[in-house]
Amino acid sequence: MATNTATATDAAPPKGKKKLFIIIGAAVLVLVLALVAVLMLTKKPPEDAEEGGAAAKPKAAAAAKRDPKAPPVFVPLEPFTVNLADRDAERYAQVGITLEVTDAAVGEQMKVYMPAIRNNILMAISDKTAAELQTREGKDKLAGKVQRETSRALGYEVEEPEEETGDAEEEAPAKRKKKRRVEPVLPVTAVLFSNFIIQ
Repeated sequence: MATNTATATDAAPPKGKKKLFIIIGAAVLVLVLALVAVLMLTKKPPEDAEEGGAAAKPKAAAAAKRDPKAPPVFVPLEPFTVNLADRDAERYAQVGITLEVTDAAVGEQMKVYMPAIRNNILMAISDKTAAELQTREGKDKLAGKVQRETSRALGYEVEEPEEETGDAEEEAPAKRKKKRRVEPVLPVTAVLFSNFIIQ
């Protein structure tokens, strides 16, 4: 009987050590979680996140880190043939577009959104008249519209630029203030026309 009591007392200390290790481990885990919570609460939000929309936060930060020495990434689109908004005659445009994007990941993402991108670009071109598209200024405006519409199709929040009227001198200071606002970084950095035929 003496041997049974001796084994019972020998088995008890390992249970006590197990409990001690569990308590120490739990205390360390609580301290680590508290430290992480404190760091997250005291961390400042990035400046890009304060100005951009919720959808543009991670993408804008990624676009800002683009390596300037890296070669540009181009995404050629199939040519567009679109009826124009001319009321006096049936006019159409055949337009070839290549988009320059921030990186190859955006180029791959565009493949998934291509139906929405093509739809937005077709709508942007069909709103124009032949007279608007024959000037360089008209083509530049169309390029800006294509850039914004492509970014919208990818999920970015994009604001339309205000039209410059130049009527009143009082409006000029207000417009200058608005122009100083930082524009969000868009995934499409340039719109290049490979052909542009209006008939």
